[in-house]
Amino acid sequence: MTILIWAVIQLRGVDLVVMIPPVLSDLWPQYGLTIFTPRLELRLPREEELAALAHLAGKGVHRADERPFLTPWTDGGPEDRVRSVLQGHWSQLAGWSVAAWQLGLGVFHHGQPLGVVTLRARDFLVVREVTTSSWLGIEHQAKGYGTEARVGLLTLAFDHLDARAARTEVFQDNHASQGVSRKLGYEHDGVSVDARDDEALVSDRLRLTRQKWTQQNRHPVTVDGMTACRPMFGL
Repeated sequence: MTILIWAVIQLRGVDLVVMIPPVLSDLWPQYGLTIFTPRLELRLPREEELAALAHLAGKGVHRADERPFLTPWTDGGPEDRVRSVLQGHWSQLAGWSVAAWQLGLGVFHHGQPLGVVTLRARDFLVVREVTTSSWLGIEHQAKGYGTEARVGLLTLAFDHLDARAARTEVFQDNHASQGVSRKLGYEHDGVSVDARDDEALVSDRLRLTRQKWTQQNRHPVTVDGMTACRPMFGL
């Protein structure tokens, strides 16, 4: 199906009808969604930006002696991490549905890619809960970007999607991620045990309720382009 957009312009008093080629956000409105925090922009990356983010992941997202992710996508070499970022991004776009969606947004600081934050949900219109995850290039960590990006995602979830709660799962020895979640008001919600290879891994389940979210003082966040995206979320 080809979508044609027409406009009427006036040249020397004569009306001319011209065709305007559609942009990507006309066809997939999430490309028009941008979250602005004081220092960051969160948005779907374009092709060159996606390549830059994949290259950033290839350079490393944690120390060599750490394994912070249940899905061991960082265990291989740089090329493996690059391909994992690309495949993950394309898979999220291709698999989008109202019943189960994943929104993986690039994190940018003055146009420089820092990492990716992801908001996901299943049966959101019924349960009204979301899950967050993220990674930053190792050189961009410990600068407050992760916390700021998470606040941007949560603003989208609570203030624009009307979520009731946000959840995350963190390994008990991942002190950095634990600290970000606790600082934002997440509370302990049990534990989960998962198998990774022949190892049983225990994670803390953390949950942030809408009530706790509304009680916090936070830096300002602006969300643009949400109106066109609402049907994609079933709203």
